[in-house]
Amino acid sequence: MNMNRAISVKLCLALIAGVLAFGSAGAQKATDEDRDATKTKQAQAVSKEVYERIQKAQEMVDAKNYSGALKSLNNLYNPDKLTEYEQANVLNYIGFVYYNMDDTKNAIRTYERMLAIPTLEPQLAKQTTFTMAQLLTMEEQYGKALNTLDKWFVLEENPGPDPFILRAQILYNLDRYKDMISPIETAMRIARERNKQPKENWYTLLNFAYFQQENYAKVRDIQIILLENWPKARYWKSLAGAFTELGEDEKLIYAYDAAHTQGMLEKDSEFVTMAQLYLQAEVPYKAATLLEEKMNAGIVPKTEKNYRLLSQSWMLAQEDKKAIPALQAAAKLASHGELDQRLANAYLNIGNYSECVKSANNAIRKGSLKNPDNIQISLGMCLYNLRRYSDAKAAFGRAAQTPRSVRTANQWINVIDADVERNRQIKLAEEAARKKRRELDAKKAKALRV
Repeated sequence: MNMNRAISVKLCLALIAGVLAFGSAGAQKATDEDRDATKTKQAQAVSKEVYERIQKAQEMVDAKNYSGALKSLNNLYNPDKLTEYEQANVLNYIGFVYYNMDDTKNAIRTYERMLAIPTLEPQLAKQTTFTMAQLLTMEEQYGKALNTLDKWFVLEENPGPDPFILRAQILYNLDRYKDMISPIETAMRIARERNKQPKENWYTLLNFAYFQQENYAKVRDIQIILLENWPKARYWKSLAGAFTELGEDEKLIYAYDAAHTQGMLEKDSEFVTMAQLYLQAEVPYKAATLLEEKMNAGIVPKTEKNYRLLSQSWMLAQEDKKAIPALQAAAKLASHGELDQRLANAYLNIGNYSECVKSANNAIRKGSLKNPDNIQISLGMCLYNLRRYSDAKAAFGRAAQTPRSVRTANQWINVIDADVERNRQIKLAEEAARKKRRELDAKKAKALRV
């Protein structure tokens, strides 16, 4: 499974938005109503001068004048003149500005200073700790991010599902794949308890974790859930892989066939695999038609290997005539004689004995045959059907040099000898009949003369 080693920025931003997108120091939501409520709270908790300067910085942030807001807030921040509550508010805004400037490192440093304030409000401390965990993750400081997130879990009494997914993402980047399982499954359980559907990427993350543990039964079950909710080609293929690992070969073809039916197969290797699965399922006609279609369309390469598979499919479908073009093409590309031998047998099956002899001789000439005696048997049979008895006997004689073919070859030789003898007897009988006829004709002619 190919996954980006860095945590998904999208996920981070989605998680971080709830903490950073506030309009004032302690707020979490970016609505005008929440901002107004927070400003009122601030006005009561900070001096008028500090509030007004924070408000001015906020206006600069809204106008995307981040450098101006940062300068104003840095000028405002003075531990000797501000209360700790005011310091926390100013630092919170400074961190937020740094974040909007994509200066994550300085945002982290700012929030660290903020968390060091002894009287920091518990709620703000909790929010900032979570923000720190997210920012550290984005900076790929995964060990520190995990420790920070664990501190947040201590502070949060009722965490939602997303922080557990963040923890799983961090563990992924630490190569702690087995440890990912528990937080992901916890996130899913919490989501269901809150009447929410677990997200697709949660399942893919969990699938990866179980795949790394070689728990293919879990992988299979997760892929089925993914396909039911988010049908995609890669999930069919992953399900097929799980079936293979589990030895559930009888189910493998259904996964590929479903993907093929839905038009999700694209690569030449996928169509070849589909054809092979059809052959295993004893539906060779489907294998042949699929391969022929994709080869004609230029999707599956016209290689010796693929032509061989195509011809095999047609022959198993008992379509010898259709197998011949594929065998011819494959034989031309092959340096060995095996494919010419198959072509010879195909010609033998359809009764084209002259082409059978040519292909058999090509096979013998190329050589590298696993069972050279078999091609001699085929050659002898084709020669016999062409009534080239002497050549046929020679071929069977060569086949008989291999012990396993002795009986078959001798049977054919006996058949040929019997045919030759029968033909000889027929010829003698015909000759005798002709002689008898001539004698009768001569007697009749003599009688007429008298």
